[in-house]
Amino acid sequence: MQRAPVTWVIDPDDPRAPPQEIWDRMTPEERQRVLDALPSELEISEPRPPEGDFHFNAKVAARDTLGGYFQSIGKRVYVACELPIYTPDGRMVAPDLIAVRDVEVKERACWSVSAEGKGVDLALDILWNERSQEELEVDIARCASLGIPEYFVFDRRNRRLRGYRLAQDGAGYQPIARHAGRLTSAVLDLDLGVEGDRLCFYYALARLPEPREVLARFRAMVNDLMALREEAEQRLDEAEERLEEAQQRADEAERRLAEALAELECLRRERG
Repeated sequence: MQRAPVTWVIDPDDPRAPPQEIWDRMTPEERQRVLDALPSELEISEPRPPEGDFHFNAKVAARDTLGGYFQSIGKRVYVACELPIYTPDGRMVAPDLIAVRDVEVKERACWSVSAEGKGVDLALDILWNERSQEELEVDIARCASLGIPEYFVFDRRNRRLRGYRLAQDGAGYQPIARHAGRLTSAVLDLDLGVEGDRLCFYYALARLPEPREVLARFRAMVNDLMALREEAEQRLDEAEERLEEAQQRADEAERRLAEALAELECLRRERG
């Protein structure tokens, strides 16, 4: 007997993934239809006003710094900005940055816990506009309720970084203790700190370079190579000039030698 298709209607005003029991009854095709229907571009659950370059640049720098680092060491850590997260029948959330360990690193329209088979490992929010302590506590409680092991908040305007980690009993977040002015992320296996108004990541004592810094170093290296090439070409031109001058002197000496030999032959004939 053929079973009836399992359907799930998505409310555009409150889009949600289906509960796990419904997801488990769906066929791969039905699941894909749900994933395709879940919106990836919309206002987040608790709308916030745009925060301009101070907010945007900081989160993109964090994403690109972490993504470049994990790619360089061959670790499969997925890092994304403002990616909608859908938990089974839960309200959609979209932190400024998320990180998920040991998954395929590829482009995604959203993160569906049911489809991916796991939740997000780390969330990070970057603040520029002033927010109340109550609003911040709502965000902290929301990420804790989603079971996200670590949550960080970087207040760029006030140059303040806070971190939270789920308690071992799962009963909410506990603040991450600060060591030498930095917070350690067990998820990233990195330290987080603030330099000026920048959020920085550290491996041991070394700060991970931001992409713009890597690009600046690359440009400096290219400029150095170009300067060396120009110097080498100038030296080659000078060497070719000296070689040409030497060849001209050699030709002149050979001509004079031929003339001297010819004159000497003439003298011999006259005496003979």
